[in-house]
Amino acid sequence: MKGGLGNLMKQAQAMQENMQKAQEELANIEVVGEAGGGMVKLVMTCRHDVKSVTIDPELMDNAEDKDILEDLVAAAMNDAVRKVEKTSQDKMAGLTGGLNIPGMKMPF
Repeated sequence: MKGGLGNLMKQAQAMQENMQKAQEELANIEVVGEAGGGMVKLVMTCRHDVKSVTIDPELMDNAEDKDILEDLVAAAMNDAVRKVEKTSQDKMAGLTGGLNIPGMKMPF
């Protein structure tokens, strides 16, 4: 029994180290959220830091398009957030594969 517990503790420590490394890697991964058929693009890291926003010049030509532009920026942001969540979930999913503790649920 003692060997099993010691092995379980080693697995938990290894998983914690792997999770920390994965989180550090995620901070450097960038995703691109798009809206309006690519007229608005937003680059975001997997830490939800927005790196850049690109707006097609055609959207800037007409003052009436301000509301549309604001909606497209919000849509691009939401697209990027969904991609960050998916990328993060995929990255973390493999880390818990070797450790099976009944009743333990991971936050992802």
